[in-house]
Amino acid sequence: MRTQSRRRPRATLAAAAAGTLLAPLLSGCWVGAGGAGSGGDSINVLMVNNPQMVELQKLAPHFTEETGIKVNFTVLPENDVRDKISQDFANQAGQYDVATLSNYEIPIYARNDWLKEMDSYVAKDPAYDEQDVLGPMRESLTGDDGKLYGQPFYGESSFLMYRKDIFEKEGLTMPAHPTWQQVADLAARVDGAEPDMKGICLRGLPGWGEVMAPLTTVVNTFGGTWFDKDWNARLDSPEWEKATKFYVDLVREHGESGAAQAGFAECLNNMTQGNVAMWYDATSAAGSLESADSPVKGKVGYAPAPVERTESSGWLYTWAWGIQEASRNPDKAWQFVSWASSKQYEQLVGDEVGWSDVPAGKRASTYANPDYRAEAAAFQEMTKEAIEGARPNDPGVQPRPAPGIQFVGIPEFTDLGTKVSQEISAAIAGRQSVESALSKSQSLAEKISEEYEGR
Repeated sequence: MRTQSRRRPRATLAAAAAGTLLAPLLSGCWVGAGGAGSGGDSINVLMVNNPQMVELQKLAPHFTEETGIKVNFTVLPENDVRDKISQDFANQAGQYDVATLSNYEIPIYARNDWLKEMDSYVAKDPAYDEQDVLGPMRESLTGDDGKLYGQPFYGESSFLMYRKDIFEKEGLTMPAHPTWQQVADLAARVDGAEPDMKGICLRGLPGWGEVMAPLTTVVNTFGGTWFDKDWNARLDSPEWEKATKFYVDLVREHGESGAAQAGFAECLNNMTQGNVAMWYDATSAAGSLESADSPVKGKVGYAPAPVERTESSGWLYTWAWGIQEASRNPDKAWQFVSWASSKQYEQLVGDEVGWSDVPAGKRASTYANPDYRAEAAAFQEMTKEAIEGARPNDPGVQPRPAPGIQFVGIPEFTDLGTKVSQEISAAIAGRQSVESALSKSQSLAEKISEEYEGR
C-alpha cells in the first residue's frame, strides 16, 4: 500500500520543487517553436532524448497528418529534462502541454494538482483500450485518489545484457539466474577479451535517475535500504557499504572508460560499439541493441537482474505522458498522448522502423503480436517476466516506508538522490573513498528522516 506523506500547501510544494532545480538550462535540441507557447492547432511536448522518443519525433508527422495538430518538441537529456519539467509543472507555467514523466513523479505531481486526470479521456476513447495496458503500469500511474494521471510510452525493468559470442570464445557460460559475485567474476574474465574491450558497463553519471537507479537495486539485493520502516536513514549500514563498495570496485576495475560520466546513453553506445562485454541496465535498451542497424544485433544474450539476498532485483519504470493541468490545449494534448501510447503507434513503428524498436513493456497485446514476438524473440519474454516480477512495495529484505525499487517515492528524493549520486560518482572517479561518500550521504538522508519521523 502506498505510504502518503503529509500534505503541504501547494504553493509550498511548488517552491520546494523549484528550489531544487539546477542552473538554467542552456543545452538541448529544439524542434519547431517549443518555447513559444501552445495554442490553436499546436501543442508543446517536452521529452527525454531516449532512442524511442527520438524515433517518435521522426514519426510525429503521421500524427499531424491524421489530426491537423502540430507538435513542437523540446528534447533534452534525462537530468536536464527532469529539471525543466519540474520547473514548468511546479509553477503551472503552461509552457508545455505534455511531458515525459516517470512512475516516480506522476503520483507526486497528481497529489499537487499539477496534472490532468485521464479517466475522463479514457472513457470517451474506447479505441485506446486502457485494459490492454499492463496492470503494474496502470497501478504505477494512478494517484492517491484512484484516478489515472499518466499513460505509458514504454515500460521497463532491468536485466543483464552480455555478448554471447565473446562468452563462447572465452568458454564461459552465463548462469540462468546470476548472482552479483558471479557477474563480477565473469567481468574479470572477459575484460580484454578483445582489444580495448572492458568487462562491464555500469552507470556512474550523477543523477537520481542515473547512477542511483542501478546502484539502489544492488543495495536492495545486498540487504540495504535508504530508510527503514520508521524512516531511520540507513546509508551508513554495513549492507549499504558492502553494496556500494562492490559496485564502485567493479566499475573501477573492469568497467567502461570514463565511468563517472557514463549514463544510460553512454553505456548503450559502449555496448553497441563493442567496447564492453556486459551491461546491467534497463530492459528497454534491448530494442536498440537488436535493431536492424545495430553492429551487435544477434550477438547479445539476456539474463535476469543479478541478485544476492533477494529472489529478484529488477526495477519497475515507465516513461509516461502527463498533461499539465495548466495546458491551454488539454483535449489536443490527449489526442497526442492517446496516439503516442496506442497499439496503432506500435504498429507504425513496427512497419516503418522495425518491431524490435517498438516501445514495448506496456501492453499485453504487444506480447501476443506474432510480428513483435518473432523480431524481439531474443529479449521479449525476459522483459515481460522482469516487469511482471518487479516488487515496488517489497524490493528488499525489510519493510519500507514508501514504494519504489530504484527510488524512494517521496518528493524529497529528487534532491536527496541527486546529492548522494554526486558523492557516489566522486568515489567512482577516485576523488574520495566509499566510506567518505556514504558518511556525507547519511547526513543528507538524516535530514529527510527528521521530516518524516513519526508519520
